[in-house]
Amino acid sequence: MSSTHFGYRSVDESEKARHVKGVFDSVAPKYDLMNDLMSMGMHRMWKAYTVTVANLHEGDRVLDIAGGTGDLAMAFAKKVGRSGCVVHTDINEAMLRTGRDRLVDAGIVLPTAVCDAEKLPFPEHHFDLVSVAFGLRNMTHKDVALAEMNRVLKPGGRLLVLEFSKVAKPLEKAYDWYSFKVLPKLGELVAKDSASYQYLAESIRVHPGQEELKTLMKANGFGHVDYHNLSAGLVALHVGIKC
Repeated sequence: MSSTHFGYRSVDESEKARHVKGVFDSVAPKYDLMNDLMSMGMHRMWKAYTVTVANLHEGDRVLDIAGGTGDLAMAFAKKVGRSGCVVHTDINEAMLRTGRDRLVDAGIVLPTAVCDAEKLPFPEHHFDLVSVAFGLRNMTHKDVALAEMNRVLKPGGRLLVLEFSKVAKPLEKAYDWYSFKVLPKLGELVAKDSASYQYLAESIRVHPGQEELKTLMKANGFGHVDYHNLSAGLVALHVGIKC
């Protein structure tokens, strides 16, 4: 069996998805509240910037991968209008159910599917835009997932990857203290789960940094890749174009 990272632990590749599922099954009910608390609301600005960069038009087709509680899907749906389509997906059923209910409560009904980003059940050259926000780092084979995202995009289509990245060096010590001391305690108090937020901090550290991810995207079919550092590199938005 090959092994892979689950935070700082090494696990069999076949077991990672099960471990990640356990994390998100646990945190789903408090996911949005925890996002607001641990980012001090900044995740809303990062997602708003992503929607701006997406520059969607009426009639566009969008695939939202690891769409979770539906923040981006909801914003994209308003941009593409009735003639467009946003497909809201996640590998975790608990997260997807939470997002679907939230969307319906807002009067938005979207195609919703539980699916694995490494085996997307969609035809080639189908979408104008694919997005994945805070989900790529949890995938076992990131290269396979990126190749699949490329496959389902139309030529000239774009992939947006919003993900935690490598923070600027002057902030590293403070960020490490916050990540490993504050986040697990916050998770324990609010979500009754410190281990999942310990995993969050660890998973960020083993995820490719800005230049590494850019290289990985280029190696898996994206002819042009650029990235935008947000909040001093705490988060980066990578934009890949299928040429």
